[in-house]
Order: sequence, then C-alpha cells, then structure tokens
Amino acid sequence: MPIYEYKCRSCGHEFERLVLGDDPGACPACGQRDLDRQWSLFAVDSEGTRQMHLKKARVAARKVQRDKAHAEHEMIHHHHH
Repeated sequence: MPIYEYKCRSCGHEFERLVLGDDPGACPACGQRDLDRQWSLFAVDSEGTRQMHLKKARVAARKVQRDKAHAEHEMIHHHHH
C-alpha cells in the first residue's frame, strides 16, 4: 500500500496519505479535494532535491525559532506588567 505526499491547491497544506485505489480523499486541513501529488524524496533523489528540502527545513526551523522568541518576549513582558 503506497504512501503518497500531497499538497492542497486550495490552502497549501502538505501531507502524506496511505492511498488505497486512486482516490486520495480530501485535504485534512480544509476538506477540499483539489490535491496535487508531490514527488517524494524516495522517488527522486538528486542534489537539487536535497538542497530544496534542506532549504525548506531551514525556513521551517527559523519560523519555529521566531515563534519561540516571540512567545518568550510576550511572557517576560506580561510577567513584568
């Protein structure tokens, strides 16, 4: 049973799904059925795809760091007032 990666064309949510048959179902985030099947890292392995996924991971990590710093700032600011 294959697991495919999808990106919702409506909301941009990316997810994996075990697909039985041809119907991938709906996006778990918004419920829309307009999905685009993505190339998996297992399916395509090249320097370009590795760099693309590394860049994507770095962007996600920076966002997490920003969110943590913002939450910490809010906590300190709220605690002192």
